Amino acid sequence: MFVFWGDGSQSAMDLVNTIRVRSTENFNWTFIFILAVVFYVYWSELHKKNYEAVFAGLALYGVHWIYEIANAIIGHCSGYPLWSVSNDSTTFILLIGVSWELSMMFSLAGIISYKMMPKEKDKRWFTFGGKWKGIDAKLVVAIEMSLLFALFESFLAGTSNHSFIWVYKWWGVLPVFITTYIPFFLASNYINSFKPKTKKIILASLWGTVALLLVILIPLGII
Repeated sequence: MFVFWGDGSQSAMDLVNTIRVRSTENFNWTFIFILAVVFYVYWSELHKKNYEAVFAGLALYGVHWIYEIANAIIGHCSGYPLWSVSNDSTTFILLIGVSWELSMMFSLAGIISYKMMPKEKDKRWFTFGGKWKGIDAKLVVAIEMSLLFALFESFLAGTSNHSFIWVYKWWGVLPVFITTYIPFFLASNYINSFKPKTKKIILASLWGTVALLLVILIPLGII
């Protein structure tokens, strides 16, 4: 079953109100297995000196954390976040809108998107034999991946264990596609278009901001 928009129902609000962030009540060993898989993927890419794939992964994952922190702040200030994950759908909830399994998936999503692009990263599609300038392959893949992820989130929002919870009636698959996933995959697909020094500055600034926000906001109880 697919759900395309939040329904603003009391039952959705009640589900959000029962979320236990960073509770170990449902914790199990799959947490460790998933972490091991992520480590294996990243170290394999580093061992092969495929640094562009690593940069792509870190870029998307960093943007993901910025979004999750912003979503948690929205939830703290307005009463309900734009998206939430339920207690029954995960072994561990990191922030109100992201479970351990989901976060680890996003840690790999940028690498997956990078590998789905053609070897010639500057290739342009839909040129119609050179009659048109065409569309950058990096943009096309970003849109394709964003659409896939948005549709899958729509499926998760309709699961019986409420893997995703959308409270607001104006929030759903379309705004998720446009405002969330497209920026995610643009980050992963375009990070390697910058010069090496610029890439490092961008990633250092991104992850420095994430670390600073977590260190400040978690102890304050905001997220």
